[in-house]
Amino acid sequence: MDELRWGEVDEIVEGLDRPVLAVAFQGLFDASGAATAAIDWLSEHLDTTRLGDIDPETFFDFTQERPVVSFDDDGERVLTWPSNKVFAVHTPESQRDLVVVSGVEPHLRWRTFSATLAEVAQRTKAETVATLGSMVGMAPHTRSLGVIGSSTNKDLAQRLGLSSPSYQGPTGLVGVLHDTLDQAGIPVLSLRVSLPHYIPDTPNPKATRSLLRRFEQVTGVDTGYVGLDREAADWQRQVTAAVAGDPEIAEYVKRLEAQADQSEEVVSGDVLAAEFEAFLRDQDRNDDQEDQE
Repeated sequence: MDELRWGEVDEIVEGLDRPVLAVAFQGLFDASGAATAAIDWLSEHLDTTRLGDIDPETFFDFTQERPVVSFDDDGERVLTWPSNKVFAVHTPESQRDLVVVSGVEPHLRWRTFSATLAEVAQRTKAETVATLGSMVGMAPHTRSLGVIGSSTNKDLAQRLGLSSPSYQGPTGLVGVLHDTLDQAGIPVLSLRVSLPHYIPDTPNPKATRSLLRRFEQVTGVDTGYVGLDREAADWQRQVTAAVAGDPEIAEYVKRLEAQADQSEEVVSGDVLAAEFEAFLRDQDRNDDQEDQE
């Protein structure tokens, strides 16, 4: 069975300029839906073409992630299955294009699903892969929501000032995907935004903005994250008003603010993007040398 359902899009794929594959999935690593919202933002605000999707049939337990029945504009009954769709995102000239995958983390056959995503990267000639995620942490809502970057590729981590993963223990699809891409020789990095743990799991535009901003810093692709400024500011005002009504939480937030102010660092987007480009150029040269040998 061919899990990757690809359209007649060879010409579109060939026209992509040095693409980066960006992925996010609803599930464990998508607190408040911030990561999938970032991918959806890119798809909705840039020139996007659908390339295909991944057949959900063998990857989901439909008693946990049920298909949804609805009616379309013509009153016809429509059955919508859990999906992971693949889009090409065309950026302004001189910037890298993107390939994006956003959907639902599958329950089953993670190795096969990860291999299918590696096939997406290979078919689209993606030069690197970025996984986006969001997790609850100790971030105060009144400060920039920090994004942690990491990569198992030591050279890429060093150039971009990323950490190397140190976690040991049970993992999710993202961990399996990183291992699969490593074995396939495809550079991969992870960007994860930290969300205030004292806030309910509701949409968080400030977190989405932070992810898009850091993704833009690393790749040099204009994500238009400033378009979320108003929504992020409104979200912060609403949370501040709610926190003010609970003196205990308000005092706790002040302590978190003090900790955040001591550790806050300024990251130069120009430097990150330049190092990212240099790393990928070096990768190309190494590949060419191996081909010649």
